[in-house]
Amino acid sequence: MTPDGACRLGLVLEDQPDTRDALVAVLRETFPGMEIVAFGTLAEARDWIAPHLKPDMAAVALIDLALPDGSGIELLQLLSTGFPRVMPVVTTIFDDDAHLFEALAAGAQGYLLKDLDAAVLGRYLRRMRQGEPPLSPSIARRMLGHFRVNSPAATLGPALGEIALTRREIEVLQLIGRGLRVGEAAGVLGLADQTVAGYVKSIYRKLHVSSRAEAALEAARRGLV
Repeated sequence: MTPDGACRLGLVLEDQPDTRDALVAVLRETFPGMEIVAFGTLAEARDWIAPHLKPDMAAVALIDLALPDGSGIELLQLLSTGFPRVMPVVTTIFDDDAHLFEALAAGAQGYLLKDLDAAVLGRYLRRMRQGEPPLSPSIARRMLGHFRVNSPAATLGPALGEIALTRREIEVLQLIGRGLRVGEAAGVLGLADQTVAGYVKSIYRKLHVSSRAEAALEAARRGLV
């Protein structure tokens, strides 16, 4: 999914027919006019992708992890390495660290639990048009908690070798880490949207990140949230 919403193709990999139909319905409701292709097995998905999906095609892919013939992780790896304009989003019942971080390492750009209401699921997916990663609230909290636990040296100041942020950049990073959008952060700080957007760009460059999710994780690592 591109930030301008240009994606017109949706892929759904889900072995349970009722759940698969529900996910297709959510995509149709969320992105009117989108062409949607659904699969029940990993083999079906691979067989379709090989002749139909081109490296320059933009798409959103909803991918289950537990499949009858393998793991959705395999499809995540395939898409992340050969199809850079595809937005892979995990849709699963698993909310543990092992599945979550394996999926993120394989290239997942979102992680949604299937117990979400259809309207809520659609709202999270719609945010992709603004470049926001779709994450179930419990998953976002788990990610932040993981990095707090595993970063005992987290601090407001830079560690050895870390690029320091200015005071204002730290304030913006803290607000991003709390889930605020650029406009909302601008309102809190009493600044213009364009000014805060400039700070966000500087933060991304200094921290070598490219998404709000990565910036939020860095804010948690530094003890800002």
